[in-house]
Amino acid sequence: MSANAVSPITTYFRVCDGVRVRFADTKAVSDVTVLLLAPWPESLWAFRRIWGGVSGVGRVVAIDLPGFGHSDGRPELIAPDASGAFLARMIGEWGLGAPHVVGPDVGTAAALFLAARVPDRITSLTVGGGAVRFPIEAGGALKEIIEAPSLDDVRRLDARTNIGYAVEPAAASASEPEVHEDYVSAYDLGRFAESARFVRHYTELNPVLRDLLPTITTPTQIVAGRDDDLVPWSNNQYLDDLLPNSEIHPLDAGHFAWEQAAEEYGRLVLDWVSGGYRRVGAG
Repeated sequence: MSANAVSPITTYFRVCDGVRVRFADTKAVSDVTVLLLAPWPESLWAFRRIWGGVSGVGRVVAIDLPGFGHSDGRPELIAPDASGAFLARMIGEWGLGAPHVVGPDVGTAAALFLAARVPDRITSLTVGGGAVRFPIEAGGALKEIIEAPSLDDVRRLDARTNIGYAVEPAAASASEPEVHEDYVSAYDLGRFAESARFVRHYTELNPVLRDLLPTITTPTQIVAGRDDDLVPWSNNQYLDDLLPNSEIHPLDAGHFAWEQAAEEYGRLVLDWVSGGYRRVGAG
């Protein structure tokens, strides 16, 4: 992708609940706010290809969740339910109103817990590509991390090499060295194993989420790559089956759909937050 096709994102840091959070903010004055939750093992730069398009609809804020990307974290916050509670506090503290939350990958579980427990904090959801199904269905390295006997097994991995390989299809080191390094450096020096706490909580929390999904009335758009080897499509279909107000969009992409099929992903988000979310229920 050529450099001029990538929208620039300026990042900042701000403290919430004692945690230093890296974020980006267009600071636009608008009745519409979109909150983007960065995927794992990436950072908010994962949204660089949709940033310009989505910014046309209102204010756009992107964050690295606590313990992910370049945000600080505490062990107790690196879990789906705790991340959802953190988001509720952050939305209030930062004066984001009731944003449209876009949460691919690990953002899916966090956003769903937020919607289940503090529904008045948000207007709609765009989720997908998260291993939220129960029984758990995950593949490749994700399955190995979830099932590893302990975090020590994850700590023994060469995080820089493994993450570099994992994110190469989304941000190639040759063509986008700065983005690639942003991803890899985010999980260096033991941070990858700490961030893995989140997906290792799926075993205990996916059953909780399963019972909550039918109670979530927030309009929800499910967008993900149909050819995802890490998070099989069954996870997205599961959400569409259990959520009462949802629609689903498979993209011709693998796991990193927000980058691999950025044009379609961005178009779906833009259409959704511009009023499309009203198609699937009062929101």
